[in-house]
Amino acid sequence: MNINLELYKVFLSVAKNGNITKAANELMISQPGVSKSIKNLEEQLNCSLFVRTKSGVYLTEEGKLFYSKLSDAMELIDNAEKSLMEMINMECGYINIGISNTLTRNFLLEYLEGFHKLYPKIKIKIYTNPTSELLIKARNGVIDFIILNLPYDIPNDFNTKKLKTIQDCFVANSNYSYLKDKVISLNELNNYPLILMSKGSNTRYFLDEFCLSNNIKLVPEMELASYSLVTHFTKIGLGIGLVTKDFIKEELKKGELFELNTVPKLNKRYIGITYPKNKALSCSTKIFMQLLDNKKELLK
Repeated sequence: MNINLELYKVFLSVAKNGNITKAANELMISQPGVSKSIKNLEEQLNCSLFVRTKSGVYLTEEGKLFYSKLSDAMELIDNAEKSLMEMINMECGYINIGISNTLTRNFLLEYLEGFHKLYPKIKIKIYTNPTSELLIKARNGVIDFIILNLPYDIPNDFNTKKLKTIQDCFVANSNYSYLKDKVISLNELNNYPLILMSKGSNTRYFLDEFCLSNNIKLVPEMELASYSLVTHFTKIGLGIGLVTKDFIKEELKKGELFELNTVPKLNKRYIGITYPKNKALSCSTKIFMQLLDNKKELLK
């Protein structure tokens, strides 16, 4: 049975008011229009819903049953429409993001702050599993998108977009100030205590691939699971560390660290986002991704 939803709304108004004229005023349609709608509905349902009297109308037994059930159904529809509009208007919603701790701290935080000021009712959840696990969560619908370092071996069923160019570099503190004006080959770095991220991290994978393609072998003295530890250990003079230059601007500015002039230069990398191609993105997720892609809009 395919009955126009508007007929149901007319029926509910007449039943509530017990009067066709009052219902017409409430619905802002003509009285004959209301009467015609009720007649049309009764014909489609093949039963009488109202008893007409000079003073108004009242429900038949069939009408009472129909009213009780339809009232509940229309409330659900109204709530659904309200919830949908709240989501479209960014008054509610959820965003689930997969990202590393390093990118959360050095890239995402300022965007989260700006987004929250604009849309305080949107709830955001962060997942910081390894990228391989985040890809599985994204494919299973647990998270909406992943922010990650590129290049990375991303499956073909994912969309990927570059957001920002970043540059890795080797740095040291004043204990190694005698290296400031020197050009150092990457192989020469093995003559110094070398501090790298552990294997399995994107940063380490990128370095290993670069070294392999350039016939270079680096032997680290320390391998750390945390990017922040690499930076901290290097700052206190425990060795030469591989860091992302974009993430240590303050340390370079204050002179706590300096960049070594190494050859060959490491290739640039990117911060990007990826998500399954068949993923239906929510309004809040689309807006957040747009803001990531256009920081000026975020900070207006």
